[in-house]
Amino acid sequence: MELFDKFVQEYLPLISEDRLIQASLIFLLAAIFSKTAKSIIHRIQIHAAGRTSNPFDDHMFGILKRPVGITILLIGTYLAVVRSQLFNEQLALIESLLVTVGVFFWLSCVLNGARFILRHLSRNNTKVKVVQQHTLPLFENLAVIILYGAAIYFIFVAWDIDVSAWIASAGILGLALSFAAKDTLANLFAGVFILADTPYKIGDFIVLDSGERGMVTHIGIRSTRILTRDDVEVTIPNAIMGNTKVTNETAGPSSKYRIRIQVGVAYGSDIPQVRAALLAAVKQVNNVEKTPEPRVRFRTFADSSLNFELLCWVGEPVLRGSVSDLLNEAVYNEFNRQGIQIPFPQRDVNLRQISE
Repeated sequence: MELFDKFVQEYLPLISEDRLIQASLIFLLAAIFSKTAKSIIHRIQIHAAGRTSNPFDDHMFGILKRPVGITILLIGTYLAVVRSQLFNEQLALIESLLVTVGVFFWLSCVLNGARFILRHLSRNNTKVKVVQQHTLPLFENLAVIILYGAAIYFIFVAWDIDVSAWIASAGILGLALSFAAKDTLANLFAGVFILADTPYKIGDFIVLDSGERGMVTHIGIRSTRILTRDDVEVTIPNAIMGNTKVTNETAGPSSKYRIRIQVGVAYGSDIPQVRAALLAAVKQVNNVEKTPEPRVRFRTFADSSLNFELLCWVGEPVLRGSVSDLLNEAVYNEFNRQGIQIPFPQRDVNLRQISE
């Protein structure tokens, strides 16, 4: 401002003593500076785009040209009006109008930039996992609400309107709405945390504490949907998902799932023969993984049987039911072929006659 005052006081009178001519010169210089600034930003945009493959800098410089040029022009307009001294009584009104126009241009610029950033993050969700294609509308709406709220606040300040009463009213209204929609808000925040923490993703097989088991088909802001093995889709509010134990059968270094087949044989059975028979039964089922290798464990001595457990792997959890069925059938047939007995509970009942 000191440089501008020096220019006004020393150099403008050398050109003309007429304030209208001086005001016109100030506006003309502002227009030249505006054009020059836009040209500089355009050159920086071209230079940055040529050196990087990231479209972010190219787009951001592109949207900055207009508001920067308009801001310089608005400042020049205000200084020209002040120098002309024709609208001294309306100067506050003119200042408020110019600030309002500037706020709208910068609102459009920032909103455009925010949308571009959110869409860029949603396409590359490895950086910010919470911003995805299906959550993009939520964050765009939040950005619109925040930016429009900030713009309205600055406009009120420009017009010298006391915003304290408005803020207090908005706080009371927000408190009332939060109590009225507490369940919806709980689901909303839980959904955001689930998307950020990613305990499961679409396509995973999960098991809940309540017993539901199925494949995740949708993760929304309000709820999560899983498709059970009965082809029934279950919708679970995210507030429940965020406060329950979730077992992810697909997570881990591999999507393979281990199957446990428990079987008992009669006392006196040849243990090496039982082990060989169980491993032979595994070879009859096609969907059993060869790595890790199937194994047999001798677990316990039960009341009527020696209990063994056959451990083998399938490629994905969805195969658990069908492969278990085939393994049970193969184990039963192999035991029958080799004469290995599967015991069943027996009770001896002795009747005694009591003399009267």
